[in-house]
Amino acid sequence: MRTVDIAVIGAGAAGLAFAHHLCAGPGGPSVVLVEPDTGDPRRPAPRTWCYWEDGHGAFDDLLTASWASVDVCSGDGVRSRHPLGPARYKMLGSEVLAGAVEERLARTPGSGRLVGAVSHVRAGPAGARLTLEGDRTALRAGWVFDSRPRPPVRAPRTALVQHFRGWTVRTEQPAFDPAAPLLIDFRVPQPDTGLAFGYVLPTDSRRALVEYTVFGREPWPEDAYDLPLTGYLHDVLGVRAHRVEAVEAGTVPMTDARHLRVEGPRHFRIGAAGGAVRPSTGYSFAASQRQARAAARAVLAGRPPTPPRPYPRRHLLMDAVLLRALDRGRIGPDFFTGLFRSNGTGDVLRFLDGTSTPAQELAIGLRSPLRAMLRSSLDTARPRLRGPATPEPP
Repeated sequence: MRTVDIAVIGAGAAGLAFAHHLCAGPGGPSVVLVEPDTGDPRRPAPRTWCYWEDGHGAFDDLLTASWASVDVCSGDGVRSRHPLGPARYKMLGSEVLAGAVEERLARTPGSGRLVGAVSHVRAGPAGARLTLEGDRTALRAGWVFDSRPRPPVRAPRTALVQHFRGWTVRTEQPAFDPAAPLLIDFRVPQPDTGLAFGYVLPTDSRRALVEYTVFGREPWPEDAYDLPLTGYLHDVLGVRAHRVEAVEAGTVPMTDARHLRVEGPRHFRIGAAGGAVRPSTGYSFAASQRQARAAARAVLAGRPPTPPRPYPRRHLLMDAVLLRALDRGRIGPDFFTGLFRSNGTGDVLRFLDGTSTPAQELAIGLRSPLRAMLRSSLDTARPRLRGPATPEPP
């Protein structure tokens, strides 16, 4: 039976980030990344991750592109540019990161990849034993970081989904400004409930990732995105002759449900399963990086590598209120465009990332629609006053 210091289950954003930061080279822990076979539907599909970061980052050498500013466009066509100051908005491909992690694992003694789906983890004070589906292969690990989906321990009061479909398009003529990514563009068809926006990340003048993203209660059938995506390209962006080089799609939970980070002795939950998704935005990559760096430092220092809380409690409370306001239709596109126009870009980015200070949050809150937020605060508080929610069974 193979024995390693650390097992990381899953090769999505969180799993790859943890494996990358934990592989410290000679003298560091041995790490095995356990991921399903390529034909397994549980294996994450290739996708693009974007995040903002100050200065040089761990993945800068792997980036597809990065930008010094982002644009925001309202439904009536008013477009504004927002410099990011010392930060950059960075675009990273999952396959590129997976390749880099595999190389790093190969250079770290005792480390590597293990292909298979984990059926059972039995953890105790001295370590954990992992069993793979359909195989007698077992693995012993001192610590386990697990990114497999897991029901929350508290059912949500508000449950929305960020769902999207994107095309990487190549045009015959120059059609994009490589220095001007569109972070939010509300010049797209709006759904009956929730809201939708366009998202454009140009890598050169003839190539860009163009997405149609919806905040709503449930995802749509695959073909339901084609018409708004085509209309956005043709009627709004003015792109006619083009070919689609790649397609990516996904759904991200936006809920105020509570997730556990500690599953058991030496068994931790990471990524969406551990609450790393920011409820109000769907962002998770930056929080996963913070958790991975903290866990790696703890391992090297000989401390228990419990992933830190991804977001402060006050941020989760604010997110619960914002989600209720969004679900009830009390806020819409004007709230999100106003967030950038009425506040410093750096403050907004820190707020969206979960690293803002109470003073910055107060300033942002005072520039928000107070009546809508107050009503949503009362809605959110009522279930708490009636009593605690019943946890979902594991």
